[in-house]
Amino acid sequence: MDWDDLRIFLAVARGESLSAAGRRLKIDPATVGRRIARLEEATGARLFAKGPQGYALSDEGTRLLAHAERAETAITGAAEALSGPEGLSGLIRVGAPDGCANYVLPQVLAAICDDNPGLEVQIVALPRVFNLSKREADMAISVSAPTAGRLSVQKISDYHLHLATSHDYLARTGPIRSRADLAGRRMVGYIPDMIFDKELDYLAELGLENARLASNSVSVQFNWLRAGAGVAIVHDFAIPSAPGITTVLKDTFSLTRTFWLIRHLDDRRSERLNRFAEALAQGVRREVARLEALT
Repeated sequence: MDWDDLRIFLAVARGESLSAAGRRLKIDPATVGRRIARLEEATGARLFAKGPQGYALSDEGTRLLAHAERAETAITGAAEALSGPEGLSGLIRVGAPDGCANYVLPQVLAAICDDNPGLEVQIVALPRVFNLSKREADMAISVSAPTAGRLSVQKISDYHLHLATSHDYLARTGPIRSRADLAGRRMVGYIPDMIFDKELDYLAELGLENARLASNSVSVQFNWLRAGAGVAIVHDFAIPSAPGITTVLKDTFSLTRTFWLIRHLDDRRSERLNRFAEALAQGVRREVARLEALT
């Protein structure tokens, strides 16, 4: 069985379409289709079922997937062994919730790239859970530890959140000295039916109703605060980026959450990804501590 055919098979399985696989591999989708047909002919099995949603793995394709992923890991490991222990190189994609992606990862990954000039990184900032089996990212930072799937899970760091607003908002509406002062205030938060992780249901911990200004994006919520629009529960590590933002009720209300590093289990055999993951975890840990000390 040809490795190049397996590489194309993996791209279709992860992208669920010929066009997505073609973009990933930088080859024409028609060529992808011919190579899949050739692999199906060689194996005597139908590997995909084409439907309205794209290409879905058949039972035979699902059985082949695990073997193809192990072959991919072996090929990658062989290349790393020959390249030696020098600096990291190539492309690595990191998925993260947008709070971490906007306020922590840029400076952490820039520092890692400074130390490894041959390295390219991509940050995928999406307010949802990443599918590592489809290789949406090489690794992901999450706010909760998954309990299913062939994944490795490593705790990176705790982080903290507090109520915050802008000095302008307080000047217009008066001080907030107790929880009772929150009554009638315009709260900013998540869209309830788009909260993808229970760890993000912050307002419930205050016993408050749904936010009057809501977004699935932490950055949008934070920019509402900067505009003087209301009060929100925000990451402490974001506050130093906006001098006009101040915490309120800091001594009486706080939340603690955790960042977890999630990887596909097979990737633990990759020395390159292991080294990058360790640098990433250490960098995030240091940067969260540094930023929180400024609040």
